[in-house]
Amino acid sequence: MSSHSKTYTAVQAVAPGRLELTRKPFVEPGPGQVRLRVEACGVCHSDAATVEGAFPIQWPRVPGHEAVGVIDAVGGNVEGWTLGQRVGVGFLGGSCGHCQECRKGDLVNCRNQEFTGIHHDGGYAESMIARASGLVSIPEGLASEDAAPLLCAGLTTFSALRNAPARAGDLVAIIGIGGLGHLAVQFGRRMGFEVVAIGRGPDKGGLAEKLGAHHYIDSSTTVGIAPALQALGGAHLVVATASGGDAVAQAVKGLRPRGRVIALGASPEPVQVATSDLLFGGRSIEGALTGDPDMADATLRFSALASVSAMIETMPLGRAPEGYRKMMAGEARFRIVLTM
Repeated sequence: MSSHSKTYTAVQAVAPGRLELTRKPFVEPGPGQVRLRVEACGVCHSDAATVEGAFPIQWPRVPGHEAVGVIDAVGGNVEGWTLGQRVGVGFLGGSCGHCQECRKGDLVNCRNQEFTGIHHDGGYAESMIARASGLVSIPEGLASEDAAPLLCAGLTTFSALRNAPARAGDLVAIIGIGGLGHLAVQFGRRMGFEVVAIGRGPDKGGLAEKLGAHHYIDSSTTVGIAPALQALGGAHLVVATASGGDAVAQAVKGLRPRGRVIALGASPEPVQVATSDLLFGGRSIEGALTGDPDMADATLRFSALASVSAMIETMPLGRAPEGYRKMMAGEARFRIVLTM
């Protein structure tokens, strides 16, 4: 075996804002782990937590939590996964199965959960180690580069919509037509909702219609999100995919009684809502992080069945720093996927 075959290519963060190409030695999976030969990995805004050092990071660290690959090694005590199987790894690195939250079935909030690409190396690489409890099955016929964004952006929006109290025929609004929003609009249409897309600028209207929205609200010219939604009868549900506390606060006023706002975009901006806007009509706001592996399986199956797909731009692994900069600058339309 040559020395080159004992190592693999990866792109790692070595300091805040700095990514570099490197070669790392292959490692064998430990108990409860598998090793993947990575085929594709999405570039997600949450990768900034690693690259910019927003989380306490042990440098160097390989980012990436939308990874799809083939299992090429299986550690001990792993059941249900086999060599050669194509699987995915999302933001959640895998639940422990024994903490109080796991015992209640709340795998998303496992107290011993590690975040992929933050606590351990992620998918900006030709190889990675993953906890078997966090693996997602990739359906046949779904290309790896198409599956990758569904493991985070897709899962987050699908889970929020599927777990919400809204039912087919209800008015559901999506704030933001970006990396998450353009998938949320597609999911909402195919789930049978009356979909309102809310974006900035008249140019997004055509895109919203193409994605399946029944209505488009241009937040840059409309008097306000709330009056526009109330003119349509009031929203049963608003999914806020774009960051910003003000948009969430406005959305509350656009809800019908018992309506709900689900915030998906992380932002330090506070949500300032008068309690009377919540009390009268029993309206509510909640946050949603992502979904568990079962929900991820459902996301991929539904996407394949209903022809939901992310708009992607592929780049080879070596261009990961360029892809990351483009994503951070808001120039991705709408997801960048690294291919190995």
